[in-house]
Amino acid sequence: MKTSKVKLSITDKDFKQLDTISRSRTESTSRVQRAQILLMYAKGERITTITRQLNTTRPLVYRAIDKALAFGALQSLDDLQRSGRSRAIDDAAKQWVLFIACQKPSDLGYAAETWTFSQLVTHLRNNAAKNGHHCLEKISRSKVHNILNEGDIKPHKIRYYLQRRDPKFEEKMTDILHVYKDVEMINQTPGDERESTTLSYDEKPGIQALKNIAVQLMPVPNMHPTISRDHEYKRLGTVSLLGGIDLHTGEVHALVRDRHRSREFIEFLKILDEKYPADWIIRMVLDNHSAHISKETKEFLKTKPNRFHFVFTPTHGSWLNLVESFFSKVARSFLRYIRVDSKNELVERIYQGIEEINKSPVVFKWRYKMDEIAVA
Repeated sequence: MKTSKVKLSITDKDFKQLDTISRSRTESTSRVQRAQILLMYAKGERITTITRQLNTTRPLVYRAIDKALAFGALQSLDDLQRSGRSRAIDDAAKQWVLFIACQKPSDLGYAAETWTFSQLVTHLRNNAAKNGHHCLEKISRSKVHNILNEGDIKPHKIRYYLQRRDPKFEEKMTDILHVYKDVEMINQTPGDERESTTLSYDEKPGIQALKNIAVQLMPVPNMHPTISRDHEYKRLGTVSLLGGIDLHTGEVHALVRDRHRSREFIEFLKILDEKYPADWIIRMVLDNHSAHISKETKEFLKTKPNRFHFVFTPTHGSWLNLVESFFSKVARSFLRYIRVDSKNELVERIYQGIEEINKSPVVFKWRYKMDEIAVA
């Protein structure tokens, strides 16, 4: 039986690392427990106290301390290599782990689309021997984690990207930027002798009409700091906002309808036709939605020769359309948390919100890559 207590010397650096390991959720249980034992022992705790608080045995505590005294605190956390076949993970085994991690689980017979660590570890253990990697038969989660980190692989995560499918993306983007440059130059010219106008147009579909089922409670000083609503609500349908913002004046033109088909788009074009002088060209930046290039729309445009000039954004290039900034503003202002008693009320509130915005119009300006556009 041990009666004398030998002091365990641990440097400040090793002490901090032991403390980190002792609180880790990714390290193996044995390493965490050994780190906890050594920290308590170094702080002067009695063996009995360590055994009781960590719910372990005295022999295990003694072994951990003896190993630390012999090999050093950090070195003692890992099991000493025993005789027999080496379990070191060689480069071939690591490459196989990365190879498996870079495949879809569904391609290997599983239902999942992406790996979880548990499923990946289980698959590696079950298939290691048949692929000649016996060193991986009992691989731990932490070892798999380390191998994936070395290969900079995160098979459990998905990062989305936007593929540019439009072969003329750059060309169309340049056209849009030239339009914005032209608008900028016109807006900087003193006086108002324009013979055309430019609008940024799009639709915002699916605006929901939601009705409170229970009474909405307003804030009460020193009692209820926020508005209170019942979690349940009633859906009354949706509407679409067809909106165009004049890039010279900031004025917003809006049409709210249940849908945004060709007939609604043509109705919007008629609003613009009545708004601006008959001899002006109305240039519109918009996407190539089917309603914008439909047979019905083309037939209407034939009745207004040289009146409308469409400049289409490239596929997946809606971010080039300035009206998206306006729609974002709408979503963050009067549409935020909106509740109504009917769909008609929602329509009225949208028109009211647009009217309020038009009282203090904002001229939206495009900045991205504008310095690269040459003046014609």
